[in-house]
Amino acid sequence: SGSNDNNLAALTEEMDQIATSVLGKYFLLPLVTTYAIYSLMKENHSGWYSWFITTASSFVYAIGFVLMTPQLFLNYKLKSVAHLPWRVLGYRFVNTFIDDLFAFIIRMPTMARMSCFRDDVVFFVYLWQRYLYPVDTSRPVEGGGVAETDTVQEKEKDTKKKQS
Repeated sequence: SGSNDNNLAALTEEMDQIATSVLGKYFLLPLVTTYAIYSLMKENHSGWYSWFITTASSFVYAIGFVLMTPQLFLNYKLKSVAHLPWRVLGYRFVNTFIDDLFAFIIRMPTMARMSCFRDDVVFFVYLWQRYLYPVDTSRPVEGGGVAETDTVQEKEKDTKKKQS
């Protein structure tokens, strides 16, 4: 089982690296470069420093998106969401809801507001994957522990033993 765990960890790490590099090279870099040129040509800035800060913040927002998506890629490649338990999904839902609430209430730059809504896109894709893919109980659970279905099955066995 130790060899299987090592193989699974290596596969997961490889998928994370592929997803991050592909999204970084083919999505992040062209998007930020295009936005930087657009911002330089079309938007008013008080100086080079202002333009640089705007471009750097858009780069940070794009990195945030890219760092959230390897999980989606991994779920897609392995066709399983075993490592994403309902508790973690619930925490992500609360976090996303609070971000959205503050995005509507607090005045902020448009890019910051858009970064709040990118979390919604990723969250809804997580939900879609949760619906689409079965839970593979042989994969480790995020944050350690056992899969939810294993825990339910163990409780049922314990109940049956107590009844007999």
